[in-house]
Amino acid sequence: MPVPRVEVTPAAEALLHKMQGLHGPLLFHQSGGCCDGSAPMCFPRGDFRVGQEDVYLGEIVGTPFYMSGSQFEYWRHTHLTVDVVPGRGSGFSVEAPEGVRFLIRSRLFTDDEYRAMEAEGPPLKGVQH
Repeated sequence: MPVPRVEVTPAAEALLHKMQGLHGPLLFHQSGGCCDGSAPMCFPRGDFRVGQEDVYLGEIVGTPFYMSGSQFEYWRHTHLTVDVVPGRGSGFSVEAPEGVRFLIRSRLFTDDEYRAMEAEGPPLKGVQH
């Protein structure tokens, strides 16, 4: 079984279900950009164009999670957990009107996890859904 690169907390999972009910299919994109630093942005699936160099990290609650290729080079050794906290984040992400924001909690992969991922080969790039 592949080592998951991204997972979700129960609170973020509940919020994702709510957002899916309001907006339909979603996707996450994590960049190192200016908006909220490197907070994960959640968009209706048709409202964000995934680039050829964006890295597909996996799926949480039926929602694909991508990271910009340049950001992935810095974070490739890191397991991500999507969580939710009170407060307004970027106005671009679907949860902004709810008075909460998604954020990333991270940890380094263990040596065993990293070796297993290396054996699986590099993650996919570009649109996967």
